[in-house]
Amino acid sequence: MIPRPSFSWLRDALKRGIPGVAFVSWVLFTHAADWPRFLGPRGDNTSAETNLLERWSTNGPPIAWEKSIGSGYSAPSVRGGLVVLHHRLGDEEIVEAMDAATGKTKWQRKNPSHFTDPFGYNNGPRCTPLLTSNRCYTFGAEGKLLCFDLTNGEIVWQRATAKDWNVPEAFFGVGSTPLLEDGKLIVMVGGQPDAGVVALDPATGKTIWESVGKKTWNGVAPIGWRATKPYAWTGSEMLASYSSPVAATIHGQRHLFCLTRQGLVSLNPTNGDVNFKRWFQCPVNESVNAMSPVVSDDLVFISAAYYRVGSVALRVKPDGKSFDEAWRSPQDPFARDPATGGYPSPVLELHFNTPVLLDGFLYAFSGRNEPDASFRCVELKTGKLMWTRDESWPAHSTRQPQAYGRGSAILADGKLIVLGEGGRLGLFRPNQKQAEEICAWQVPALKYPCWAGPVLADKKLFLRSEDHLVCMDLAK
Repeated sequence: MIPRPSFSWLRDALKRGIPGVAFVSWVLFTHAADWPRFLGPRGDNTSAETNLLERWSTNGPPIAWEKSIGSGYSAPSVRGGLVVLHHRLGDEEIVEAMDAATGKTKWQRKNPSHFTDPFGYNNGPRCTPLLTSNRCYTFGAEGKLLCFDLTNGEIVWQRATAKDWNVPEAFFGVGSTPLLEDGKLIVMVGGQPDAGVVALDPATGKTIWESVGKKTWNGVAPIGWRATKPYAWTGSEMLASYSSPVAATIHGQRHLFCLTRQGLVSLNPTNGDVNFKRWFQCPVNESVNAMSPVVSDDLVFISAAYYRVGSVALRVKPDGKSFDEAWRSPQDPFARDPATGGYPSPVLELHFNTPVLLDGFLYAFSGRNEPDASFRCVELKTGKLMWTRDESWPAHSTRQPQAYGRGSAILADGKLIVLGEGGRLGLFRPNQKQAEEICAWQVPALKYPCWAGPVLADKKLFLRSEDHLVCMDLAK
Protein backbone atom coordinates (compact mmCIF):
# COMPACT_ATOMS: atom_id res chain seq x y z
CA MET A 1 0.00 0.00 0.00
CA ILE A 2 1.39 3.39 -0.98
CA PRO A 3 1.14 5.91 1.89
CA ARG A 4 -1.37 8.58 0.96
CA PRO A 5 -1.20 12.19 2.17
CA SER A 6 -3.77 13.40 4.68
CA PHE A 7 -5.59 16.54 3.61
CA SER A 8 -7.73 17.22 6.72
CA TRP A 9 -5.30 19.95 7.84
CA LEU A 10 -5.65 21.65 4.44
CA ARG A 11 -9.43 21.61 4.47
CA ASP A 12 -9.50 23.05 7.99
CA ALA A 13 -6.88 25.68 7.18
CA LEU A 14 -8.69 26.81 4.04
CA LYS A 15 -11.87 27.23 6.06
CA ARG A 16 -9.97 29.37 8.57
CA GLY A 17 -8.17 31.31 5.82
CA ILE A 18 -4.66 30.67 7.17
CA PRO A 19 -2.04 32.60 5.12
CA GLY A 20 0.45 30.52 3.19
CA VAL A 21 -1.77 27.46 2.87
CA ALA A 22 -2.00 27.77 -0.91
CA PHE A 23 1.64 27.01 -1.54
CA VAL A 24 1.88 24.12 0.92
CA SER A 25 -1.02 22.35 -0.77
CA TRP A 26 1.44 21.17 -3.42
CA VAL A 27 0.58 17.52 -2.79
CA LEU A 28 -2.88 18.16 -4.24
CA PHE A 29 -1.78 19.88 -7.40
CA THR A 30 1.57 18.33 -8.35
CA HIS A 31 1.51 17.14 -11.96
CA ALA A 32 1.74 13.35 -12.25
CA ALA A 33 4.91 13.60 -14.31
CA ASP A 34 6.78 15.77 -11.78
CA TRP A 35 9.46 14.54 -9.38
CA PRO A 36 9.31 17.39 -6.85
CA ARG A 37 11.00 15.84 -3.82
CA PHE A 38 13.32 13.16 -2.52
CA LEU A 39 12.29 9.66 -3.70
CA GLY A 40 9.68 11.01 -6.10
CA PRO A 41 6.12 12.37 -6.04
CA ARG A 42 4.94 9.77 -3.50
CA GLY A 43 8.20 9.48 -1.61
CA ASP A 44 8.56 5.80 -2.44
CA ASN A 45 10.87 5.66 -5.49
CA THR A 46 7.97 5.19 -7.91
CA SER A 47 6.53 7.16 -10.81
CA ALA A 48 3.13 6.87 -12.51
CA GLU A 49 4.60 7.67 -15.93
CA THR A 50 3.96 5.28 -18.83
CA ASN A 51 4.91 4.87 -22.52
CA LEU A 52 8.62 4.75 -21.75
CA LEU A 53 11.26 2.94 -23.78
CA GLU A 54 10.89 -0.84 -23.45
CA ARG A 55 14.66 -1.19 -23.81
CA TRP A 56 17.53 0.83 -25.22
CA SER A 57 20.23 0.16 -27.75
CA THR A 58 23.90 -0.52 -27.04
CA ASN A 59 24.38 3.26 -27.21
CA GLY A 60 21.89 3.84 -24.41
CA PRO A 61 18.83 6.13 -24.39
CA PRO A 62 19.03 9.41 -26.35
CA ILE A 63 20.81 12.14 -24.39
CA ALA A 64 18.79 15.38 -24.35
CA TRP A 65 21.54 17.42 -22.66
CA GLU A 66 24.35 17.17 -20.15
CA LYS A 67 26.54 19.57 -18.21
CA SER A 68 29.36 19.77 -15.70
CA ILE A 69 28.20 20.66 -12.19
CA GLY A 70 29.59 21.25 -8.72
CA SER A 71 30.13 18.60 -6.06
CA GLY A 72 27.51 16.98 -3.86
CA TYR A 73 25.29 13.93 -3.47
CA SER A 74 21.99 15.80 -3.79
CA ALA A 75 19.56 14.48 -6.39
CA PRO A 76 17.77 17.04 -8.57
CA SER A 77 14.04 17.72 -8.21
CA VAL A 78 11.68 18.59 -11.08
CA ARG A 79 8.40 20.46 -11.13
CA GLY A 80 6.53 22.22 -13.93
CA GLY A 81 9.37 21.96 -16.43
CA LEU A 82 11.95 23.30 -13.97
CA VAL A 83 14.78 21.14 -12.63
CA VAL A 84 16.46 22.36 -9.42
CA LEU A 85 19.91 21.17 -8.38
CA HIS A 86 21.76 21.89 -5.14
CA HIS A 87 25.54 21.65 -5.63
CA ARG A 88 28.79 23.30 -4.58
CA LEU A 89 31.50 25.16 -6.45
CA GLY A 90 34.48 26.40 -4.45
CA ASP A 91 33.27 27.88 -1.17
CA GLU A 92 29.69 28.35 -2.26
CA GLU A 93 26.62 26.15 -2.24
CA ILE A 94 24.52 26.87 -5.33
CA VAL A 95 20.80 26.35 -5.80
CA GLU A 96 20.32 26.34 -9.56
CA ALA A 97 17.03 26.21 -11.46
CA MET A 98 17.25 25.01 -15.05
CA ASP A 99 14.91 24.43 -17.95
CA ALA A 100 14.26 20.70 -17.78
CA ALA A 101 14.10 20.40 -21.57
CA THR A 102 17.38 22.18 -22.36
CA GLY A 103 19.42 22.48 -19.17
CA LYS A 104 19.57 26.26 -19.58
CA THR A 105 19.90 28.10 -16.27
CA LYS A 106 16.84 30.14 -15.28
CA TRP A 107 18.19 31.41 -11.97
CA GLN A 108 20.77 30.52 -9.37
CA ARG A 109 21.49 31.60 -5.82
CA LYS A 110 24.84 31.24 -4.06
CA ASN A 111 25.50 30.95 -0.35
CA PRO A 112 28.87 30.58 1.37
CA SER A 113 29.73 27.14 2.74
CA HIS A 114 32.68 26.16 4.90
CA PHE A 115 31.76 22.50 5.37
CA THR A 116 34.61 20.01 5.11
CA ASP A 117 33.84 16.30 5.24
CA PRO A 118 35.97 14.82 8.03
CA PHE A 119 36.29 11.50 6.20
CA GLY A 120 37.45 12.95 2.89
CA TYR A 121 34.23 12.67 0.91
CA ASN A 122 33.13 15.64 -1.16
CA ASN A 123 31.99 18.81 0.56
CA GLY A 124 28.80 19.47 -1.40
CA PRO A 125 25.17 19.28 -0.21
CA ARG A 126 23.56 15.91 0.45
CA CYS A 127 19.84 16.77 0.69
CA THR A 128 17.44 16.97 -2.25
CA PRO A 129 15.46 20.19 -2.98
CA LEU A 130 11.78 20.10 -2.00
CA LEU A 131 9.55 21.94 -4.52
CA THR A 132 6.01 23.25 -4.15
CA SER A 133 3.98 25.29 -6.63
CA ASN A 134 5.96 28.44 -5.75
CA ARG A 135 8.55 27.49 -3.14
CA CYS A 136 11.86 25.63 -3.06
CA TYR A 137 13.33 24.32 0.22
CA THR A 138 16.97 23.27 0.51
CA PHE A 139 19.05 21.94 3.41
CA GLY A 140 22.81 22.48 3.12
CA ALA A 141 25.66 20.27 4.28
CA GLU A 142 26.37 22.41 7.35
CA GLY A 143 22.72 22.81 8.29
CA LYS A 144 21.61 25.99 6.53
CA LEU A 145 17.89 25.63 5.76
CA LEU A 146 16.55 27.99 3.09
CA CYS A 147 13.19 28.73 1.50
CA PHE A 148 13.29 30.30 -1.98
CA ASP A 149 10.69 31.72 -4.31
CA LEU A 150 10.62 29.05 -7.02
CA THR A 151 9.91 31.54 -9.79
CA ASN A 152 12.95 33.79 -9.28
CA GLY A 153 15.15 32.31 -6.55
CA GLU A 154 14.64 35.13 -4.04
CA ILE A 155 15.13 34.02 -0.42
CA VAL A 156 11.86 33.99 1.54
CA TRP A 157 13.34 32.87 4.89
CA GLN A 158 16.29 30.92 6.28
CA ARG A 159 17.34 29.11 9.46
CA ALA A 160 20.88 28.31 10.59
CA THR A 161 19.92 25.06 12.30
CA ALA A 162 23.34 24.45 13.88
CA LYS A 163 23.04 27.78 15.70
CA ASP A 164 19.30 27.77 16.33
CA TRP A 165 19.50 24.34 17.94
CA ASN A 166 22.37 22.69 19.79
CA VAL A 167 23.47 20.38 16.96
CA PRO A 168 26.63 18.26 17.37
CA GLU A 169 28.72 18.00 14.20
CA ALA A 170 27.62 15.07 12.04
CA PHE A 171 29.99 12.52 10.51
CA PHE A 172 29.29 13.29 6.85
CA GLY A 173 27.38 16.57 6.98
CA VAL A 174 23.63 17.12 7.03
CA GLY A 175 21.84 14.52 4.91
CA SER A 176 18.16 14.26 5.87
CA THR A 177 15.82 15.89 3.35
CA PRO A 178 12.83 17.78 4.90
CA LEU A 179 9.23 16.72 4.34
CA LEU A 180 5.96 18.67 4.02
CA GLU A 181 3.22 17.04 6.09
CA ASP A 182 0.12 18.27 7.92
CA GLY A 183 0.83 21.85 6.88
CA LYS A 184 4.28 21.71 8.46
CA LEU A 185 7.85 21.44 7.24
CA ILE A 186 9.33 18.45 9.08
CA VAL A 187 13.11 18.64 9.52
CA MET A 188 15.50 16.26 11.26
CA VAL A 189 17.89 18.87 12.63
CA GLY A 190 19.42 16.74 15.39
CA GLY A 191 19.25 19.35 18.16
CA GLN A 192 20.12 18.58 21.77
CA PRO A 193 18.62 17.75 24.14
CA ASP A 194 15.16 17.10 22.66
CA ALA A 195 15.00 18.66 19.19
CA GLY A 196 16.07 15.78 17.01
CA VAL A 197 13.02 16.45 14.82
CA VAL A 198 11.32 19.84 14.47
CA ALA A 199 8.22 21.12 12.69
CA LEU A 200 8.38 24.57 11.10
CA ASP A 201 5.82 26.87 9.52
CA PRO A 202 6.63 26.47 5.79
CA ALA A 203 5.57 30.06 5.10
CA THR A 204 7.80 31.72 7.72
CA GLY A 205 10.25 29.13 9.06
CA LYS A 206 9.04 29.65 12.64
CA THR A 207 9.19 26.67 15.00
CA ILE A 208 5.90 24.88 15.71
CA TRP A 209 7.14 21.93 17.78
CA GLU A 210 10.32 20.06 18.76
CA SER A 211 10.64 16.38 19.64
CA VAL A 212 12.99 13.38 20.04
CA GLY A 213 16.18 13.21 22.04
CA LYS A 214 17.20 12.55 25.61
CA LYS A 215 13.62 12.00 26.78
CA THR A 216 13.16 9.49 23.97
CA TRP A 217 16.29 7.38 24.24
CA ASN A 218 17.75 7.78 27.74
CA GLY A 219 17.37 4.49 29.62
CA VAL A 220 16.39 2.45 26.55
CA ALA A 221 17.89 -1.04 26.24
CA PRO A 222 20.15 -1.01 23.14
CA ILE A 223 18.89 -3.84 20.90
CA GLY A 224 21.73 -5.64 19.11
CA TRP A 225 24.44 -4.39 21.48
CA ARG A 226 26.50 -6.58 23.77
CA ALA A 227 25.80 -4.11 26.57
CA THR A 228 23.10 -5.20 28.99
CA LYS A 229 22.67 -1.87 30.78
CA PRO A 230 20.16 0.75 29.57
CA TYR A 231 21.64 3.50 27.45
CA ALA A 232 22.87 6.49 29.46
CA TRP A 233 22.52 9.80 27.62
CA THR A 234 25.69 11.90 27.51
CA GLY A 235 24.35 15.12 25.98
CA SER A 236 26.68 15.05 22.99
CA GLU A 237 24.90 12.42 20.90
CA MET A 238 24.27 12.95 17.22
CA LEU A 239 20.50 12.74 16.85
CA ALA A 240 19.94 13.26 13.14
CA SER A 241 20.76 10.50 10.67
CA TYR A 242 20.89 10.55 6.86
CA SER A 243 17.42 9.05 6.55
CA SER A 244 14.54 11.31 5.52
CA PRO A 245 11.15 11.40 7.31
CA VAL A 246 8.22 9.42 5.88
CA ALA A 247 4.51 10.05 6.51
CA ALA A 248 1.95 7.24 6.36
CA THR A 249 -1.51 6.31 7.60
CA ILE A 250 -1.84 3.06 9.57
CA HIS A 251 -5.11 1.92 11.16
CA GLY A 252 -6.57 5.33 10.32
CA GLN A 253 -3.88 7.20 12.25
CA ARG A 254 -1.29 9.47 10.64
CA HIS A 255 2.35 8.77 11.57
CA LEU A 256 5.65 10.49 10.94
CA PHE A 257 8.33 7.82 10.78
CA CYS A 258 11.82 9.17 11.45
CA LEU A 259 14.81 6.85 11.42
CA THR A 260 17.07 8.89 13.68
CA ARG A 261 20.63 7.97 14.61
CA GLN A 262 19.43 6.05 17.67
CA GLY A 263 16.51 4.32 15.97
CA LEU A 264 12.99 4.59 14.60
CA VAL A 265 10.39 6.88 16.14
CA SER A 266 6.75 7.32 15.22
CA LEU A 267 5.54 10.87 15.83
CA ASN A 268 2.15 12.55 15.81
CA PRO A 269 2.47 15.17 13.01
CA THR A 270 0.15 17.57 14.86
CA ASN A 271 2.23 18.04 18.01
CA GLY A 272 5.35 15.86 17.71
CA ASP A 273 4.31 13.47 20.48
CA VAL A 274 6.14 10.13 20.32
CA ASN A 275 3.79 7.22 19.59
CA PHE A 276 6.50 4.57 19.89
CA LYS A 277 10.22 4.02 19.36
CA ARG A 278 12.53 1.15 18.46
CA TRP A 279 16.30 1.24 19.06
CA PHE A 280 18.23 0.70 15.82
CA GLN A 281 21.83 1.88 16.10
CA CYS A 282 25.11 0.18 15.34
CA PRO A 283 27.34 -0.28 18.39
CA VAL A 284 30.25 1.12 16.39
CA ASN A 285 30.14 4.90 16.66
CA GLU A 286 31.34 5.66 13.10
CA SER A 287 28.15 4.44 11.46
CA VAL A 288 24.94 5.81 9.96
CA ASN A 289 21.27 5.14 9.31
CA ALA A 290 20.51 6.36 5.80
CA MET A 291 17.59 4.58 4.12
CA SER A 292 14.08 6.01 4.50
CA PRO A 293 11.52 3.75 6.21
CA VAL A 294 9.29 1.71 3.90
CA VAL A 295 5.64 1.42 4.97
CA SER A 296 3.08 -1.07 3.68
CA ASP A 297 -0.28 -1.56 5.41
CA ASP A 298 0.75 -1.98 9.07
CA LEU A 299 4.38 -2.98 8.37
CA VAL A 300 7.35 -0.62 8.72
CA PHE A 301 10.72 -1.76 7.36
CA ILE A 302 14.13 -0.29 8.20
CA SER A 303 17.69 -1.39 7.45
CA ALA A 304 21.32 -0.31 7.82
CA ALA A 305 24.63 -1.54 6.45
CA TYR A 306 27.08 -1.25 9.32
CA TYR A 307 28.43 -4.18 11.30
CA ARG A 308 25.51 -6.59 10.98
CA VAL A 309 22.77 -4.21 12.12
CA GLY A 310 20.79 -5.68 9.24
CA SER A 311 17.04 -5.22 8.91
CA VAL A 312 13.84 -5.35 10.91
CA ALA A 313 10.13 -5.21 10.04
CA LEU A 314 7.71 -3.91 12.68
CA ARG A 315 3.96 -4.53 12.68
CA VAL A 316 2.13 -1.52 14.14
CA LYS A 317 -0.75 -2.44 16.44
CA PRO A 318 -4.24 -0.91 16.06
CA ASP A 319 -3.67 1.43 19.01
CA GLY A 320 -0.90 3.15 17.02
CA LYS A 321 1.22 3.29 20.17
CA SER A 322 2.94 -0.09 20.06
CA PHE A 323 4.21 -2.76 17.68
CA ASP A 324 5.27 -6.36 17.31
CA GLU A 325 8.45 -7.40 15.60
CA ALA A 326 7.43 -9.24 12.42
CA TRP A 327 10.99 -10.38 11.71
CA ARG A 328 14.60 -9.41 12.24
CA SER A 329 17.73 -10.31 10.29
CA PRO A 330 20.10 -11.24 11.81
CA GLN A 331 18.24 -12.24 14.95
CA ASP A 332 21.49 -12.07 16.92
CA PRO A 333 24.32 -10.15 15.21
CA PHE A 334 26.92 -11.66 17.55
CA ALA A 335 25.92 -15.33 17.26
CA ARG A 336 28.62 -17.12 15.26
CA ASP A 337 27.77 -20.01 12.95
CA PRO A 338 28.97 -23.22 14.68
CA ALA A 339 30.00 -24.73 11.35
CA THR A 340 31.95 -21.82 9.88
CA GLY A 341 32.70 -19.66 12.91
CA GLY A 342 31.50 -16.62 10.95
CA TYR A 343 28.88 -14.06 11.86
CA PRO A 344 25.38 -14.26 10.36
CA SER A 345 24.70 -12.40 7.12
CA PRO A 346 21.65 -10.04 7.13
CA VAL A 347 19.05 -10.69 4.44
CA LEU A 348 19.34 -6.97 3.59
CA GLU A 349 21.83 -4.37 4.77
CA LEU A 350 21.04 -1.11 3.03
CA HIS A 351 23.59 1.66 2.96
CA PHE A 352 22.30 4.80 1.22
CA ASN A 353 19.51 3.49 -1.04
CA THR A 354 15.83 2.98 -0.19
CA PRO A 355 14.12 -0.15 -1.59
CA VAL A 356 11.37 -0.26 -4.18
CA LEU A 357 8.30 -2.09 -2.85
CA LEU A 358 6.11 -3.87 -5.39
CA ASP A 359 3.41 -6.47 -4.70
CA GLY A 360 4.80 -7.21 -1.25
CA PHE A 361 8.43 -7.61 -2.34
CA LEU A 362 11.41 -5.33 -1.74
CA TYR A 363 13.92 -4.75 -4.54
CA ALA A 364 17.13 -3.25 -3.19
CA PHE A 365 20.90 -3.12 -3.37
CA SER A 366 22.47 -4.63 -0.26
CA GLY A 367 26.00 -4.22 1.08
CA ARG A 368 28.13 -1.86 3.10
CA ASN A 369 30.93 -1.49 0.52
CA GLU A 370 31.40 -2.18 -3.19
CA PRO A 371 33.11 -5.58 -2.65
CA ASP A 372 30.05 -7.03 -0.87
CA ALA A 373 27.31 -5.42 -3.00
CA SER A 374 24.37 -7.42 -4.34
CA PHE A 375 20.96 -6.78 -5.89
CA ARG A 376 18.22 -8.63 -3.99
CA CYS A 377 14.53 -9.37 -3.80
CA VAL A 378 13.07 -9.96 -0.32
CA GLU A 379 9.51 -10.73 0.77
CA LEU A 380 8.49 -7.91 3.09
CA LYS A 381 6.11 -9.76 5.40
CA THR A 382 8.49 -12.65 6.12
CA GLY A 383 12.02 -11.44 5.37
CA LYS A 384 12.51 -14.35 3.00
CA LEU A 385 15.31 -13.87 0.45
CA MET A 386 13.83 -14.64 -2.97
CA TRP A 387 16.99 -14.11 -5.02
CA THR A 388 20.32 -12.36 -4.95
CA ARG A 389 22.57 -11.21 -7.77
CA ASP A 390 26.23 -10.43 -7.15
CA GLU A 391 27.11 -6.82 -8.01
CA SER A 392 30.46 -6.58 -6.22
CA TRP A 393 33.56 -4.87 -7.52
CA PRO A 394 36.85 -3.62 -5.99
CA ALA A 395 36.45 -0.91 -3.37
CA HIS A 396 36.79 2.68 -4.64
CA SER A 397 37.84 1.41 -8.08
CA THR A 398 37.95 4.06 -10.79
CA ARG A 399 37.33 1.55 -13.56
CA GLN A 400 33.82 0.93 -14.87
CA PRO A 401 32.97 -2.74 -14.21
CA GLN A 402 30.09 -4.78 -15.57
CA ALA A 403 28.37 -4.54 -12.19
CA TYR A 404 26.21 -2.00 -10.34
CA GLY A 405 27.91 -2.04 -6.94
CA ARG A 406 25.53 -0.45 -4.42
CA GLY A 407 23.06 0.95 -6.89
CA SER A 408 19.76 2.81 -6.64
CA ALA A 409 16.47 1.88 -8.30
CA ILE A 410 13.15 3.50 -9.15
CA LEU A 411 9.97 1.94 -10.53
CA ALA A 412 8.21 3.33 -13.61
CA ASP A 413 6.04 1.85 -16.37
CA GLY A 414 6.31 -1.60 -14.80
CA LYS A 415 10.11 -1.69 -14.82
CA LEU A 416 13.00 -0.95 -12.48
CA ILE A 417 15.39 1.74 -13.68
CA VAL A 418 18.73 1.15 -11.97
CA LEU A 419 21.78 3.39 -11.61
CA GLY A 420 24.96 1.75 -10.34
CA GLU A 421 27.46 3.74 -8.30
CA GLY A 422 29.96 3.47 -11.16
CA GLY A 423 27.55 4.99 -13.70
CA ARG A 424 26.05 1.78 -15.10
CA LEU A 425 22.43 2.29 -16.17
CA GLY A 426 20.16 -0.75 -16.27
CA LEU A 427 16.56 -1.74 -16.89
CA PHE A 428 15.05 -4.70 -14.99
CA ARG A 429 11.69 -6.42 -15.14
CA PRO A 430 10.41 -6.95 -11.57
CA ASN A 431 10.41 -10.68 -10.95
CA GLN A 432 10.03 -12.43 -7.61
CA LYS A 433 11.74 -15.59 -8.82
CA GLN A 434 14.91 -14.29 -10.45
CA ALA A 435 16.81 -11.16 -11.43
CA GLU A 436 15.68 -10.25 -14.95
CA GLU A 437 17.88 -7.62 -16.58
CA ILE A 438 16.47 -6.30 -19.87
CA CYS A 439 19.40 -4.13 -20.90
CA ALA A 440 22.32 -2.16 -19.48
CA TRP A 441 24.68 0.59 -20.57
CA GLN A 442 27.60 2.45 -19.08
CA VAL A 443 26.89 6.20 -19.16
CA PRO A 444 30.18 7.61 -20.53
CA ALA A 445 30.07 10.88 -18.59
CA LEU A 446 29.31 9.30 -15.21
CA LYS A 447 32.06 7.99 -12.97
CA TYR A 448 32.21 6.63 -9.44
CA PRO A 449 30.62 7.60 -7.14
CA CYS A 450 27.04 8.02 -8.41
CA TRP A 451 25.20 7.98 -5.09
CA ALA A 452 22.18 10.11 -5.97
CA GLY A 453 19.27 8.01 -7.22
CA PRO A 454 17.68 8.33 -10.68
CA VAL A 455 15.02 11.03 -11.18
CA LEU A 456 12.22 10.70 -13.75
CA ALA A 457 10.00 13.59 -14.86
CA ASP A 458 8.02 14.10 -18.09
CA LYS A 459 9.77 11.07 -19.60
CA LYS A 460 13.17 12.63 -18.94
CA LEU A 461 15.66 10.69 -16.83
CA PHE A 462 18.09 12.77 -14.77
CA LEU A 463 21.30 11.16 -13.50
CA ARG A 464 24.16 12.77 -11.61
CA SER A 465 27.63 11.92 -10.40
CA GLU A 466 29.82 14.12 -8.21
CA ASP A 467 30.55 16.47 -11.11
CA HIS A 468 28.18 15.76 -13.99
CA LEU A 469 24.43 15.92 -14.71
CA VAL A 470 22.88 14.01 -17.62
CA CYS A 471 19.34 14.26 -18.97
CA MET A 472 18.05 11.40 -21.15
CA ASP A 473 14.87 11.05 -23.17
CA LEU A 474 12.97 7.85 -22.24
CA ALA A 475 9.87 8.56 -24.34
CA LYS A 476 8.82 5.55 -26.38
